[in-house]
Amino acid sequence: MNRCAEAAAVAATVPGAGVGDAGLRPPMVPRQASFFPPPVPNPFVQQTRIGTAKRVQIFLLGIILLPIRVLLVALILLLAWPFAALSTACCPEKLTHPISDWRRKITQPALKFLGQAMFFSMGFLVTMKGKVASPLEAPIFVVAPHSTFFDGIACVIAGLPSLVSRNENAQAPLIGRLLRAVQPVLVSRVDPDSRKNTINEIIRRATSGGEWPQILVFPEGTCTNRSCLITFKPGAFIPGVPVQPILLRYPNTLDTVTWTWQGYTFLQLCALTFCQPFTKVEVEFMPVQVPNDEEKHDPVLFASRVRNLMAEALGIPVTDHTYEDCRLMISAGQLTLPMEAGLVEFTKISRKLKLDWDGIRKHLDEYASIASSSKGGRIGIEEFAEYLKLPVSDVLRQLFALFDRNHDGSIDFREYVIGLAVLCNPANTEDIIQVAFKLFDVDEDGYITEEEFSTILQASLGVPDLDVSVLFKEIAQGDSISYEEFKSFALKHPEYAKVFTTYLDLQTCHVFSLPDEVQPTPIASNKVSPENHEESPSDKKDD
Repeated sequence: MNRCAEAAAVAATVPGAGVGDAGLRPPMVPRQASFFPPPVPNPFVQQTRIGTAKRVQIFLLGIILLPIRVLLVALILLLAWPFAALSTACCPEKLTHPISDWRRKITQPALKFLGQAMFFSMGFLVTMKGKVASPLEAPIFVVAPHSTFFDGIACVIAGLPSLVSRNENAQAPLIGRLLRAVQPVLVSRVDPDSRKNTINEIIRRATSGGEWPQILVFPEGTCTNRSCLITFKPGAFIPGVPVQPILLRYPNTLDTVTWTWQGYTFLQLCALTFCQPFTKVEVEFMPVQVPNDEEKHDPVLFASRVRNLMAEALGIPVTDHTYEDCRLMISAGQLTLPMEAGLVEFTKISRKLKLDWDGIRKHLDEYASIASSSKGGRIGIEEFAEYLKLPVSDVLRQLFALFDRNHDGSIDFREYVIGLAVLCNPANTEDIIQVAFKLFDVDEDGYITEEEFSTILQASLGVPDLDVSVLFKEIAQGDSISYEEFKSFALKHPEYAKVFTTYLDLQTCHVFSLPDEVQPTPIASNKVSPENHEESPSDKKDD
């Protein structure tokens, strides 16, 4: 799409532009389909509704089952501790060599049996499908979807492979000793090199030829509601060795196991689960997935293929949400927005728009300042106009429509981030700001007066009686605006980029529409040369 067509799409409803229906939507931004909303809006919430009859049943069964199961779990953990102590005696917390064979042969079968007994005492009925691969066939297990702390049952069924866990967990009494018995890969939160060291340790163990136990990883990195598979972290796929996917299903009428960011707490889920007659779980071992040459050098590609296979087997979609979305969701809640307002599919947005965590978090603060007074944490055209300190005009409606990618009449945070990056920031380079400043500086004295500012914005927005005094005073330190003031404001408020350059786009479109022999070299009204525009960055960004 050339610059003239782009300007026409933005200014289609400006009076005199030849289009009479101000309600028409602009055409889709190129590759807009790559930013379609995710099939699952929020995979980090779970709302389990329990009817009155079910509550009575839970209460009556809980009187008997809850104390019995709590005592059984405590007894089994105490029985397991001596075997874990024998397995890890005289061993450092961070292992440099695998536990000797004789210890493993004595302790591992006993710990596996006690692990199965513990889950059975909790009321879990386990159905196993498929065949567990040997360490030589698949050094790494990848388990999904990860939805609860009860997913540890996959570790027991798989034969107690090593886990990736925080250093603090290994230091906890009783549980820490049991964790160390499976020879975990420990991650330190205080060590700046922890991520690199963890990956190196996984590679070392995965390529040991069966000397170390297999490693079990939950590649999603956080719990979801099992409605989709979110982005897999590449750690388990970096070694470039075969992996065996493990699927988890909980086919129960009442869901008492899902542990997400919004929902029941740890103790509530334990109590609810222990009060059920039984809880069904299916553990399916899929065929081993061997990476091809390209996937060995591209762990993200390998992770994506394995995720797609697992999602297809589960019959659920995939999304590009990650743990960072959880952090944004929590931040949104702290800003008095609905928590789900912070979800943007961080992986996709950050990769396609080249935005980092700090950039998107900054946008969330800006968005909250606009949406704080609106209902449901969404921005309507009125809030948008009030934030920009401009009236609701045809051009502003077109700008709003470009942000409103699903055309529902409001903008959510995801649409706001995409709109700023795709529509505004690329047009907000210093070159474009300089051109826009020259456009407003009609008498070319290096300053913009309120009259000059008002004249251009009135023509831009098609509002003859537009009052821009409030906006002018916000930019100007005195009676006029210098270039540095204009530049500072434009960089801090990229959403104005389209508004400031709409008149420029119309002038350029007019010049380019003239025959070659009559095209003037400058535009007399503002001394801006159209030839310079062909060299300027486009206001559309490849996404």
